[in-house]
Amino acid sequence: MAPKKQGTKDRNKILEENKSTLDFYAKVMISVEVTYIIFRFTFFNFNSSWLSWVLLLFGTSLYCGCYKFMESMAKPTYSESGALIDGGMDLNSESGTAEHVKDLIILTAITQGLAIFTDYMWLLLFLAPCRAMYMLWVYLLAPWIFAQPDETEVDPKKQKKMERKMKRSGMM
Repeated sequence: MAPKKQGTKDRNKILEENKSTLDFYAKVMISVEVTYIIFRFTFFNFNSSWLSWVLLLFGTSLYCGCYKFMESMAKPTYSESGALIDGGMDLNSESGTAEHVKDLIILTAITQGLAIFTDYMWLLLFLAPCRAMYMLWVYLLAPWIFAQPDETEVDPKKQKKMERKMKRSGMM
């Protein structure tokens, strides 16, 4: 039995879910940033160097870029009368760009949380370009490189003869 087709969501429901999703990820980002700053620069002050500040700035810029991108994807459209025309893209769909952006936010938050203890944990952010290269290979390059060649042109007379044979044998 084929899987059930997923129903479409109401515009208002998408708008509300997008707001709650953006709110959740904003809370995650802010809480990890504040925790990092408090612990890294107060309790572990002996280990804060210029590199710690640069990495904090890098993590913050990643957060801001991802959040602004998700915010622009979820931007609703209203009519002149104020009625909701479009609730924006669904940030909670199971596949799509928003899912990858949310994964990047989670990866950055985990990395920053672990980087409280050592700067070497920032190396975990190299997992993002590795995953991007993997997806590029799996979904774009490999299917293109290893695709079966197109069928060669068959003489129309031979094609008709083959079709007649197939009809007679009951294959068509």
